[in-house]
Amino acid sequence: MFLDESALLMSPLVRRTWSPRGRGPILRQRTRHHQKLSVIAALVINRSRRRVRLCFRLHLDHGVDSPRAAAFLRQLGGQVWGPVLVVWDRLNAHRSKVIRAFAARQPRFRFEFLPPYAPELNPVEYAWSWLKTNPLANYAPQDATDLARATRGHGRRLQNQKNLLWSFIDHSPLVLRHN
Repeated sequence: MFLDESALLMSPLVRRTWSPRGRGPILRQRTRHHQKLSVIAALVINRSRRRVRLCFRLHLDHGVDSPRAAAFLRQLGGQVWGPVLVVWDRLNAHRSKVIRAFAARQPRFRFEFLPPYAPELNPVEYAWSWLKTNPLANYAPQDATDLARATRGHGRRLQNQKNLLWSFIDHSPLVLRHN
């Protein structure tokens, strides 16, 4: 499984859009609003590489630290059978004592780190990019709860788009392809 975290802010990513001729589009947003939504996700590929799943968890106004990452891994452990190879970046939270203790208690989990400054190798990064630049582009939520609701809905729709999930894997320069 490939694992990564991201944050979504209250200010929308503004993209080009349509409006009636002669009137520019108006995007209303709340200013000076510093709430954020942190998301952790795993792109899980089974051993035969015939199936892919996206699993994610949202954290309102909290970053994804070591205990939250370990809790997410524990939850995934109950949904994934057999040995698990977790591939993720070198974030300090991934190399912490909490994660090392989790790894010691869970022998079926093995952890590998991506090279430094190589986000293009992690297919979950492409999922974040797609989510932020497509369904959530130009979306100005009223509050962080509204942002969480929209993100959860779009994330669930993304879970059902297997071809799109495979495209994230195919786009990564790693030699991991499905047949």
